[in-house]
Amino acid sequence: MNDPVLKDPRKLYYEEKFPKQDQETPALQKEMKPVPDCGEESYLGHGRLENRRVLITGGDSGIGRAAAIAYAREGADVAIQFYPGEEPDAKQVAQYIEEAGRKAVLLPFDLRDAEAPAKMVAATVEALGGLDTLVLNAAQQISQPSLEELTMEQVRDTFDVNIISMFATVKEALPHLPAGSAIVTTTSVQAFSPSEHLLDYAVTKAAIANFTVGLAKSLAKKGIRVNGVAPGPIWTALQLDQGQPKEELPNFGQDALLERAGQPVELAPVYVFLASNEASYVTAQIYGVTGGQAINL
Repeated sequence: MNDPVLKDPRKLYYEEKFPKQDQETPALQKEMKPVPDCGEESYLGHGRLENRRVLITGGDSGIGRAAAIAYAREGADVAIQFYPGEEPDAKQVAQYIEEAGRKAVLLPFDLRDAEAPAKMVAATVEALGGLDTLVLNAAQQISQPSLEELTMEQVRDTFDVNIISMFATVKEALPHLPAGSAIVTTTSVQAFSPSEHLLDYAVTKAAIANFTVGLAKSLAKKGIRVNGVAPGPIWTALQLDQGQPKEELPNFGQDALLERAGQPVELAPVYVFLASNEASYVTAQIYGVTGGQAINL
């Protein structure tokens, strides 16, 4: 009898303290130490998303990058939106998509621009010949030590990128989405247990969770499923782009039940499942990938 293949989740990925580091905006994943694992070498596809036509926002690095690589290896053509200036990361993702034998579309758009959602949806439909899967993942996360130091300009930008662009993108995409399509949002454990230094970010993530459930109720009658993923502390470029207090970065994720930060690749299977036909009876749900912290709606 063969032994089972068991892997200790505490030791499966990087478990040490992170080196002190900083980057100017926009932060690039390829400059991080250690570089996050987005499944570049490990994710294996099984044909779950054959010939799907996907738009992923924030697809150049982190969780969006992991989803893009996984979707391509599952058989999908993928368009990724990214913030202008993040081209080096985006081009790497395009290479992984094309190496999987699928079509890659690069969309440099600033989601603070009210016209960006319409332009990127139109470009996706033209390039891929349609659209049936949305992964709404792009986010701005800027740590501020106090409410007094949180400017209203930052609040408005965070809302524009994190939640208002979601409304706009879905509205633009809806005429193109046939029955059987899927929408997957990225909320956060911050929606359920907010940190005081991420006040504006946490509020938008709570709004995304609510948006996800409400949108699912609205689109069920069209045969479109809507679900969300709530990550915990995941090692991404977002954390270096003013997303965490610099002095706390070495200990990022160390207080999770699994005693380490998560890696983007650990979320990829959830994004794949929620987009796939295997999740045919799953809608209006939020899936936590938090390293142990509970989420509640």
